[in-house]
Amino acid sequence: MADIDTSQGGGHGKKGGKRSKKLSTRVDLTPMVDLAFLLISFFMLTTSLSKPVAMDLAMPKKDVKEKQDVKESKVLNLIADKDNKVWYYEGLHVAGLKTTDYSAQGIRQIILDKQKKVKAIHGDDEKGDNQIIVLVKLSDDANYKNMVDILDEIDITKTKIYAIQDLSDIEKEAIANGGQVKSFATSETAPGK
Repeated sequence: MADIDTSQGGGHGKKGGKRSKKLSTRVDLTPMVDLAFLLISFFMLTTSLSKPVAMDLAMPKKDVKEKQDVKESKVLNLIADKDNKVWYYEGLHVAGLKTTDYSAQGIRQIILDKQKKVKAIHGDDEKGDNQIIVLVKLSDDANYKNMVDILDEIDITKTKIYAIQDLSDIEKEAIANGGQVKSFATSETAPGK
């Protein structure tokens, strides 16, 4: 711990008197370093690190063979594109593509307006939830943050039914043409499919 240096220094070699011995102290810091490492290792082992926050995403079972018909008036399609642009249209057919952004007055207001329209037409379901169906699609130029932002807005607006789908060819064409659909012959409308 602490040592006292008792070396013979002082005034023994001088004539005329005795001087008192000058003692020096020296502190040994080795135990304090050991204690510091013990405390650091204790806090490292007992502290919980921040856990990542993840959104629950329930995927449908692949073995479900029955399809349910969906009323076109309940469907809202959201397409994330480059430069934080969101294309959207109502219904099952690509018509009247419009753009918005990820702000509260943008995509959130679009979803809330659609919920009001669907509630006015169909009312709420037996659980009291809105019946809007949101189809989320991503262009090749969209990034992961765009999808997370759309899913956050779906969660904020308490939309219960949503699905993530691939873009169809006609949607890709409409986005490439600035929201205008030029051709109507696609694999979606082709006979026999």
